[in-house]
Amino acid sequence: MIEKIEVTGNNGYKVEEGFRKYVEKRIGKLDRYLPRGSKKDVVTKVIVTEIGGKNKSDKYEISVAMDIPGGKVVAAKDECSNVFAGVDLVEAKLTGQIRRYKLEVQPHRQKRSLKNLFIKRH
Repeated sequence: MIEKIEVTGNNGYKVEEGFRKYVEKRIGKLDRYLPRGSKKDVVTKVIVTEIGGKNKSDKYEISVAMDIPGGKVVAAKDECSNVFAGVDLVEAKLTGQIRRYKLEVQPHRQKRSLKNLFIKRH
């Protein structure tokens, strides 16, 4: 579980405890996709900005930035009318980016065929 998650609100959005717990649950479990050596030191910032005024319908912009040790920043942003649904959308985007990052950092081992295992080498 990612331990350092900062949740803040902009433009009049007040972060409630239920939303904070939801973000920590959904974004916190993304550590399973991170490389093993960098799981503990990840810092995540979640910013919820209320878009729209009195005449417009309420919309929210959820932006998440994960600072991974080694100088990599993974970020995603989405607009939605429900903040909880927006967190789900951003989580899906981050999952794909983190998986691609992990493949860059830790490429798969080369698979040797069964035939090559039993050939005697001189």
